[in-house]
Amino acid sequence: MLILLAEDDPAQLEPLRTALSKAGHTVDAVEDGETAQWLLTDKSYDLLILDWMLPHVSGVTLCRQYRQAGKTAPVLMLTAKDTTVDKVTGLDAGADDYLVKPIDVVELLARVRALGRRSPLWQGDTLRLSNLQLDLTNLIIERHHKTVQLSGREFQLMEYLLRHPRQVLSHEQIEKALWGWGSEPESNAVTTLVRRLRQRLEVVDAKDWLETVYGIGYRLSSPEA
Repeated sequence: MLILLAEDDPAQLEPLRTALSKAGHTVDAVEDGETAQWLLTDKSYDLLILDWMLPHVSGVTLCRQYRQAGKTAPVLMLTAKDTTVDKVTGLDAGADDYLVKPIDVVELLARVRALGRRSPLWQGDTLRLSNLQLDLTNLIIERHHKTVQLSGREFQLMEYLLRHPRQVLSHEQIEKALWGWGSEPESNAVTTLVRRLRQRLEVVDAKDWLETVYGIGYRLSSPEA
């Protein structure tokens, strides 16, 4: 999933970003509400994780604005506020869940998995195209009883392709979906990543499923279909 993580404490932001990235997610991590507000107008996220007390624009305000704009991705609030009144305020603003600091990373990842199932894009714990499936928990591709383990970045590309089957996706679209805000991929990063993913797909006899559309980008489709 593409996740926006807004937390003003770097000591908490970095461990959370690392844990989410290792779980296979693409994370845009920011330290203030103003930057988060700008990103929400520029990108489409699968999940928002917002600290309540962000500088400039609070997490509650961001959540309320997000819902007023008609956006439906799940929102998880992080906060030291644990009174019933505070929880009701966050939920009334449109939050789906609430996690009180200090944050336990294992619990956070469990909440993220649970909220992911509420996303309009969620299709269960696996994504499928014909007889090819991707295990979203274990980062494994399976086809014809053959399996192959993916790296975090390979998994992110495979998930993105499977969420947009048969669509031609440009280099720019892939970069925007896979590289977090503030990180610049090398000029050949997408090409290199596609080549690595094809090598993994070859193990399950699906190398030719990932097609290069010259001058435009890449498309994942089942030749059998």
